[in-house]
Amino acid sequence: MAVWSIDVGTTNTGLCRWDPEQERATLVVLPEICRDPRGDDPLQAPGVVPSATHMVEEQDVWTRLGRLPFVSRRVFWGRHAIIGRPAVERNLTRIHPAFVPGFKAHLQHQALRPIARVGKTTYTARDVARAFLRELLAEVERVTDERIREITVTAPVDAYEGYRAELRALFKELGVKVDRFVDEPVAAAAGYGLSVRGRRNVLVVDMGGGTTDLALIEIDARSVESGTGRVLAKAGRAVAGDLVDRWVLHEVCDELGTRVPDDPFWERLLLDEARWVKEQIFLKDSEPFHMRPPGELASAEAARMGGLRELVVTRERLVSLLERRGLYAMLAECTDEVLERGRAEGLSADGPDDVLMVGGSTLLPGVFPYFEQRFGRDRVRAWQPFQAVVSGACTLSARGFAPSDYIVHEYAIVIYDQATGERKTTTIIPAGTRFPTKPDLWRRHLVPTCALGEPERIFKLVICEIGRAPEKERSFGWDEAGQLHKLDAQGSLVVPLNEANPALGFLDPPHQPGDRTPRLDVRFGVDEDRWLVATVVDLKSNKVLMNGEPVVRLL
Repeated sequence: MAVWSIDVGTTNTGLCRWDPEQERATLVVLPEICRDPRGDDPLQAPGVVPSATHMVEEQDVWTRLGRLPFVSRRVFWGRHAIIGRPAVERNLTRIHPAFVPGFKAHLQHQALRPIARVGKTTYTARDVARAFLRELLAEVERVTDERIREITVTAPVDAYEGYRAELRALFKELGVKVDRFVDEPVAAAAGYGLSVRGRRNVLVVDMGGGTTDLALIEIDARSVESGTGRVLAKAGRAVAGDLVDRWVLHEVCDELGTRVPDDPFWERLLLDEARWVKEQIFLKDSEPFHMRPPGELASAEAARMGGLRELVVTRERLVSLLERRGLYAMLAECTDEVLERGRAEGLSADGPDDVLMVGGSTLLPGVFPYFEQRFGRDRVRAWQPFQAVVSGACTLSARGFAPSDYIVHEYAIVIYDQATGERKTTTIIPAGTRFPTKPDLWRRHLVPTCALGEPERIFKLVICEIGRAPEKERSFGWDEAGQLHKLDAQGSLVVPLNEANPALGFLDPPHQPGDRTPRLDVRFGVDEDRWLVATVVDLKSNKVLMNGEPVVRLL
């Protein structure tokens, strides 16, 4: 039987299916209802479905029959709601009472609260959730020609049992058995390919559209079987992507000497423009803000000046705005709060073993650098912000935490051409390498560079991380300045990991300039905890300079 998983989010919902041939979870793309059927821009999370629902009136006998429990468990007759992108587009110019942009929070706390109305009929959060899931399952069957009968569902770590019971009952009404629930942070750990052979403390940073939530959890082999982790500490704030959009819009209106319009239609258009500009600055240095408030469009001043002046939002300006509004202070406050509570529960002074970035707002400038500087680049994983949770849940359901994980990025050492002195890189750990490996996975005899023309006394190895996207896919990478880049199969990003401190041993006697005799026997491997380990022997003195010593931690 096929393995499916679903992550019902406040803003977006993701659905994954296990691919047994490639041994990986793949996102199920539903072109008619997903965010972007073309999938041109990965920043838009194109394959996920907006968690939006527009309830429709029962107009025919098939729709009414389709609501009967006996029928709904077997076939999907009629249409009970419009969901996803069509629901959002239907409410661009006017918000209808039948429209619900998201139901998760209501279902979690007030399942019987009315949140939609069609004519004189009101619908509770439970009704809306059922209609959304029904139409989603129907669309899956239409696109894939498969009927989902079992599914793994993710849930927030602070979700009450009532929320899980609601989802279990709704899926049962639709003929689907919930195989298991998986805590979202545990699913994220599996989605990022963490290897669990002992206990690990994992900090999950979830920044979506509505909230920022940090959860420090302890996972081990038992977590794999139960789908739950021990929550050591958690903290959250109602500060995330939607609020940042409003900050950008207010900043633009202040510069134009106007205010945000009261008209919901214009406010929605301007917020959409603000979100577009914000997301483009994830990758660019600047982006024009083309949309104007209605008063600005009709101003005599603009006409007299020969048109509207170009308003450009720069990366520096966005970072300054986020700093003034307290986003970075909020992150520091939440992190301090989580770590303080975590230490009371036994967290070591070194902090968490891994930091996992989840949610599109983790791509905001300055967010990755903050966690990188605080915990070290080797602990922060950030390349799957949109689907780590749902793909991890699918992976857990299919095979648990894989006993033989793989290295996601490529790693290299810096070498210098003996003839020209040109700086180059040579790959030591290819992307996709399964670990743990043999200690001599890569082995070479090397000649010290003596780059300054002086005898070389210190043995140095500069390790680089090389980000490349798989063929026909796009992903992200951060350079050494903490700036986000879009990667494709043709491009790569080379980031030195230990250039500030590359000294790993001493040569006695020193290696003389001009001596091209191989001096060092260098071997690299990867241990079970993803550490790049090195063994180095001085061929001249026959001394062991390093013996399986960890150098940097790989992603």
